[in-house]
Amino acid sequence: MVKRYLSVITLDQARALVERSFPAVPGVVRIPVTAEAVGRITAAPIFARFSVPAIHISAMDGIAARSVDTLGASEQHPVTLPDAARVNTGNIVPPGYDAVVMIEDVWVDGETYTVRKPVSPWQHIRPVGEDIGESEMIVPKGHRIRPQDLGALANYGVTDLAVKNVRAGLIPTGSELVPAGVAPPPGKVVESNTLMAAAVLAEAGVEAHRYPIVPDDYDLIREAVRLGVAENDIMLVSAGSSAGTRDYTADIIRDLGEVLAHGVAIKPGKPVIIGRVEGKPVFGLPGYPLAAATVLREIVLPLIARYGLPAPRPERVAARLTTSLQSDIGTDEFVLLSVGRIGDRWVAVPQSRGAGVQMSAVRANGYLQIPAQKEGAEAGEAVGVRLTVPRAEAEEAVLVTGSHDPALDHLADLARPHGVDIHSTHTGSMGGVLALKKQECHAAPMHLLSPDGTYNTHYLERYMPGADLALLCVAERQQGVISRDGLGFDDLPGRTFINRQKGSGTRMLLDHRLATRGIDPASIPGYGREVTTHLAVALAVRTGEVDAGMGVYSAAKALDLAFVPVATERYELVMHRAMLDDPRIATLVETVSSEAFKQILLNLGGYETDETGVLRELRG
Repeated sequence: MVKRYLSVITLDQARALVERSFPAVPGVVRIPVTAEAVGRITAAPIFARFSVPAIHISAMDGIAARSVDTLGASEQHPVTLPDAARVNTGNIVPPGYDAVVMIEDVWVDGETYTVRKPVSPWQHIRPVGEDIGESEMIVPKGHRIRPQDLGALANYGVTDLAVKNVRAGLIPTGSELVPAGVAPPPGKVVESNTLMAAAVLAEAGVEAHRYPIVPDDYDLIREAVRLGVAENDIMLVSAGSSAGTRDYTADIIRDLGEVLAHGVAIKPGKPVIIGRVEGKPVFGLPGYPLAAATVLREIVLPLIARYGLPAPRPERVAARLTTSLQSDIGTDEFVLLSVGRIGDRWVAVPQSRGAGVQMSAVRANGYLQIPAQKEGAEAGEAVGVRLTVPRAEAEEAVLVTGSHDPALDHLADLARPHGVDIHSTHTGSMGGVLALKKQECHAAPMHLLSPDGTYNTHYLERYMPGADLALLCVAERQQGVISRDGLGFDDLPGRTFINRQKGSGTRMLLDHRLATRGIDPASIPGYGREVTTHLAVALAVRTGEVDAGMGVYSAAKALDLAFVPVATERYELVMHRAMLDDPRIATLVETVSSEAFKQILLNLGGYETDETGVLRELRG
């Protein structure tokens, strides 16, 4: 029998269902006042156990006196005090004195003290309880403990405190899973979802406990869930939430309790299960990493907030979308983005929308929600973006759109300590030209071979006439045929091949050379299959999917593959000349020109660095 979702409800309905189904009452534990208390939420108000200061003390180095004895003192009529006592900062003020005169304002002659101006009662005295009085409240309940609170708590006599405590259990399921640190054989994957989920929950103040991997066995998973529910306030079961033959989570929750919803109209994350066992929430998370992350952020964290453990709210910016996004009516879709500020506006570049592409989350610094009532968002449209990093960090982003090269990752690594966060999107050289033309990137890497045999200038003049541009040479690099067996260009007919996308410089170079040699692309099986990076080409060759592909030498070297050179080309970062005044771009130029970057290129192999860092201008 084919399994079906019990019900598919909207995101708003799912949140409302969770809110009315679970009382969300946190536990309470007492913890010592140590550094580990930072971030915890107080479960009750905390009161001072003694006054600070506990007795009147001097706030200055000087003499303790009676203020009345200083009346009438002036430069013309100094007053010698009949009774005074020498004190230092923090000393107890002896009984009978109600003021301290700074030592700088006193003439001292042995045991005699003379002053030239009067002092007021309690001047320079810290009275009992000036900081806090015994039994006074230090912080209320629901307060998140900060580092500055710790010192105060200790100073006021508090040694332990009651904090809210929510325990969450995470059970990874699947016979295909192997633990982190184990290289997965074919057909296996590393279990990472519960690691990510535990970190998300811990950041929100939850005590998260990861259980061992449970294979796809109904009875073993059922026993793990039963035990987890007994030991925790919330349970999350990773994978097994879809409708496959070995997806048992919904049946197990139904066996132990009840399934409240199976399927929520969100993308990614539709197969999520919301269940209740012994009155406690049990969630079935989808197995795809980005789907699981979406469910955590949009459904689980709002529940955590109701326990009194509020998660930080993301900052929002209005950004111009670079690419049109289509979405299904009736589904709330969440799209990861690379966001950067270009001039006085924010620009948002969509990342891959595949639910299993974890690198999209790594590369992104924000996300967009396409509401269920919309069919998508248009390129150029102003959209609301929620940042996943502090705004100040997003301000450091440099959007690089165009041709891919492995050296860009190393460039980003060198630039990051200097306050520049490079976000690369691989659209091919022509994609970079168009993004640059619309001012949707800071820099466009490209290597477009012109009819006259030069690189880049012909196409820039054609597609961006009148623009003042700066071209920063990254390197001159070798392009060639990547294979396992040392295939050359003339060996390609009849050999399975993997290609780069239309508009990429590599694709244009390939087509140019095929035409020059009279080779029909139709004679190359797989010519129509496209990928967006040189490493993707090399990986397809190494795994045996294809016999050959076109790419840079550094990608072949990285995967220990054969490489037969076809051309040496100029790979440049192109930007509007005005961008050179931006401190981020100035840092980028400096980093490209550095000896450290040139050495990296030489170590990668296949790059010539004589022109690395050279700027040339193309005036409109």
